[in-house]
Amino acid sequence: MQIIDKALEFEKAKMSNMSTSDRVVASREAKSLILALNEIYKKSKDSNIMDIMKRLTVKKKRIEIRLKGRPDPMF
Repeated sequence: MQIIDKALEFEKAKMSNMSTSDRVVASREAKSLILALNEIYKKSKDSNIMDIMKRLTVKKKRIEIRLKGRPDPMF
């Protein structure tokens, strides 16, 4: 399973000291990996694949929060 290997490699990659364009690329890569894993999950219903998808989604959300910026608290 090449997609699972790519997903695990992406999960282990460091996301510190990335430029904005690197974050955009990483977010898009995470999205494509999640969608590809979802297609595999639909056929196999393997819980390990679902766990990988969940971890990638968390990482993708962190990248997107960093891209969009954190909202200022309203006082």
